[in-house]
Amino acid sequence: MGHSVPDRVENEELDVPSLRSSHGQMENLQSVHKVGFPPQRNFFREFKDTLKETLFADDPLRRYKDQPRSRKLILGLQFLFPILEWGRDYNFSKLKGDLIAGLTIASLCIPQDIAYAKLANMDPQYGLYCSFVPPLIYAVMGSSRDIAIGPVAVVSLLLGTLIQNEVDPVTEKAEYIRLAFTATFFAGITQAALGFLRLGFLIEFLSHAAIVGFMGGAAITIALQQLKGFLGIRNFTKNSDIISVMKSVRSSAHHGWNWQTILIGSTFLAFLLFAKYIGKKKKSLFWVPAIAPLISVILSTLFVDITHAENHGVQIVRHIDKGINPSSVNKIHFTGSYAAKGFRIGLVAAMVALTEAVAIGRTFAAMKEYQLDGNKEMVALGTMNVIGSMTSCYVATGSFSRSAVNYMAGCQTAVSNMIMSAVVLLTLELITPLFKYTPNAILASIIISAVIGLIDYEAAYLIWKVDKLDFVACMGAFFGVVFVSVEIGLLVAVSISLAKILLQVTRPRTALLGNLPSTMIYRNIEQYPEATKVPGVLIVRVDSAIYFTNSNYVKERILRWLGDEEEQLKAKQLPRIEFLIVEMSPVTDIDTSGIHAFEELHKSLQKRSIQLVLANPGPVVIDKLRLAEFTELIGHDKIFLTVGEAVMTCAQMAREDA
Repeated sequence: MGHSVPDRVENEELDVPSLRSSHGQMENLQSVHKVGFPPQRNFFREFKDTLKETLFADDPLRRYKDQPRSRKLILGLQFLFPILEWGRDYNFSKLKGDLIAGLTIASLCIPQDIAYAKLANMDPQYGLYCSFVPPLIYAVMGSSRDIAIGPVAVVSLLLGTLIQNEVDPVTEKAEYIRLAFTATFFAGITQAALGFLRLGFLIEFLSHAAIVGFMGGAAITIALQQLKGFLGIRNFTKNSDIISVMKSVRSSAHHGWNWQTILIGSTFLAFLLFAKYIGKKKKSLFWVPAIAPLISVILSTLFVDITHAENHGVQIVRHIDKGINPSSVNKIHFTGSYAAKGFRIGLVAAMVALTEAVAIGRTFAAMKEYQLDGNKEMVALGTMNVIGSMTSCYVATGSFSRSAVNYMAGCQTAVSNMIMSAVVLLTLELITPLFKYTPNAILASIIISAVIGLIDYEAAYLIWKVDKLDFVACMGAFFGVVFVSVEIGLLVAVSISLAKILLQVTRPRTALLGNLPSTMIYRNIEQYPEATKVPGVLIVRVDSAIYFTNSNYVKERILRWLGDEEEQLKAKQLPRIEFLIVEMSPVTDIDTSGIHAFEELHKSLQKRSIQLVLANPGPVVIDKLRLAEFTELIGHDKIFLTVGEAVMTCAQMAREDA
C-alpha cells in the first residue's frame, strides 16, 4: 500500500499571512509534496486481503504460526474449549466467588425459568431444563466470564408467538413441543454456522436504536400478556398486540377476574418492585432483588397450600415433571414441512438470541477489561442450543438480569453457570413437586417485574437528542411490537435500520469549505462561520465512499453547489469561479460508476472553463483513478496532498494566467 497522506498541514496553524481577496497576494510554501501512488497489487492478493479483513480481522490463526504439530493441537482445543485454557489457573479463591454467584443466580433463575416457560406456551419443567444442560455446554465452550445462560423473556415470547401461529399449543400440544425443539435445533445450527463462517457482523444490522425500541416494545407486550395470570382470566386472546389484549381484558372484566388472584399478584409485585428499588439504591444489596422472586414463590405457594385458594378460582401450576432432561432427538423434524417451519422460526430466534447475548457479553467484558471473541461466542451458543434441542430445551441465551446479578455477586469464571446448573439439577430431582401449589399470579408478577428493566427511557431520550433518524428506527420497532406483533416489530426494526443505511449511502453529506483566518486550515463553513471562501475557488468535501448508489447524486450536488455559488458571485459582481477543488480525504473508496461520474463532472466543468482539482485522495481511491486513467485526464499536477497546497497552486496559476 502507498504511504498515507499526512494531515500536518491541515491540522496545525501555520505562520503565514491571512488569505486576502486576491490570489496574487498569497505566499508560496517552500515545498509542495505530490500525492503518492501505491504499488499495483495482484487481483488475487487484493481479494485475499479483503476477504481476510472482512472475515478474519482478528487473525485467529496467528497463534498457530511456527508452532509444532502437538502444540497446534493443544492450541486448537483451547480455542474450541476455552475452559482448557483458563482452567489451568483455577483456584479456591475463584471457586469461592463462583460458588456465591452461582447460588445467587440459581435462586433467581428457578422462578424465572418456570415463568418464562409459560411465555413460550410450554410446561414449567422445560424452562428448568434450559438452565441445566445449556449452561454446562456454554461453561466449557464460551469465552465470557459473566454471562448467565438460560431462557429469557423476549426469546420465550418470540418462540411462543411464532410457533402458535403454526400449531395450537393446547389442542396440538405434542406437535407444538416438537416444533419448539425443531426451531431450537435450527437456531443452534444458524448460530454455530455464523460463528464458523466468521459472519458475526451480520447481527450488526440490528442497530442499537432498533434494539432499544424492540426490547421496550417486547417488554410492554410481555407485561400485557401476564394480565391473564395476574387477573385470573381463563379465556384470553392468543394475539400479542395491545389492542387485542385490552379488548380481551375489558370483555372479561365483569365475570372473568378473580379478586383473590389479583390480591396475591399485586402484593408480591409490590414486594418485587420494592426489592428492586433497594438493590438499585444500594449496590451492596444486589442479592435482595436476586432472591426476592424465590422468596415470593415460596411464600405464595405456602399461602395457597394453607388456604386452599385454588378452590376459590386461584389458578396454580399443579404439576411439574420430576427428573432431569429427557432425550428429544426423536422429536426433532429434520425433513418435511415442519422442518421448514422450524428453520424459519429458528432463524429469527437465533438472531435475536445472538444479539442479546453478544451485547451482554461485550458489556461485561468491557467492564472487566478483557477481550470477547464474538465468533467464538456464536459457536458456543450454537452448540449449546443444538445439544439443548436434543435434551428437551428450547432456545437459551444470555440473560441480562441474571448476568448483572452474576457480575455483582463476584463471579470469576463460567463455573458460576455450572454451580447454577447443579442447583437446577437438584431442583428437578427433588423439589419440583413442591411447586404444585405455586399460583400463576406470582409467575406473572415475576415476569412483569423482570421485563420492566427492558424499557430504557433514558436511552430512548438520548437517541432522540442525538439522531432523529435513529429515533424513528427506535419508535418504529417499538410500535411495531406493541400494536402488531413481535415478529413484525423485529421486521420493522431491521427494515428501518437498513433504510437508514441506504439513505446515508445514497445521499452522502457534502460540505463547502472555507479558510480559517491566519491558517492553512480549511473547514466546513457551516460549522465554522468565521471560515472565508477563497476568491475564484470553490472547495467541496464529499463525506462518503462514492459508489454506483450515490455517484450521480454526488456529481449533481457538486454542480448545484457550483451553480448557486456562481449566481451569488454574479449578483455581487465578483470574480468568477476558476477552480473546483474536491477534498477527498473522507472518500474511502470509489467504484467505476463513481469514476464515470467524475469524468462527467470534468466534462461539465470544461464547458464552463473551470479546472477540476483533487485534494488528499486515499491510496485505494488514487490507485483506481490511475487505473481508469482519470489522473491523466485531469493531469497529475491537479492532484495535491492538502487543500492548502491545492489553493496555493491554484492562486499561482491564476496569477500566471493574469
